Amino acid sequence: MPAEPQLRTNRQPFNDRTVRNEIWKRFEGNEWEAFDQLPASIRKRLNEHVYDAWSVNALMLWKHYKRIYGRTPRAERALIKYLDYCERLERQAFSERYTAQCGTPYPHNAAKATVLRTPEDRQQPA
Repeated sequence: MPAEPQLRTNRQPFNDRTVRNEIWKRFEGNEWEAFDQLPASIRKRLNEHVYDAWSVNALMLWKHYKRIYGRTPRAERALIKYLDYCERLERQAFSERYTAQCGTPYPHNAAKATVLRTPEDRQQPA
C-alpha cells in the first residue's frame, strides 16, 4: 500500500501558469494510480473537467464521501456535484485574475460559452 500523500507546498508544474496553486492545496502521489482507483463515473467527470482535476486530491475526496455514504451512486453524485462546484470556483478565480490583468472580461465568459461535456446518453464504444 502506498504511503499517505503529503501536502505539496508552493510547487506547480512548470507549464501551469494559473492561480490554482493560490486557491487549492495539491497533494502528492501517483496520479495514475489514484485515477484508476476512482469509480468510472468519477473518472469520466475528471476527464471532462475544464482544468486538471488532480486525481490524488479527487481520490482523497472519494474516500471521504465513501465514509459518509458508502460506495453508492449517491456518493458518486455528491462528489461530482462537489467537483462541479470547485470547477465553478476556478473559472471565477481565473476570470477575476484575467480581468484584473487585462482590463477586459474573460473571453470565455464574455462569449457566454458553456463547458463542453459528453452527452449522458452517448453510446459507449464496445
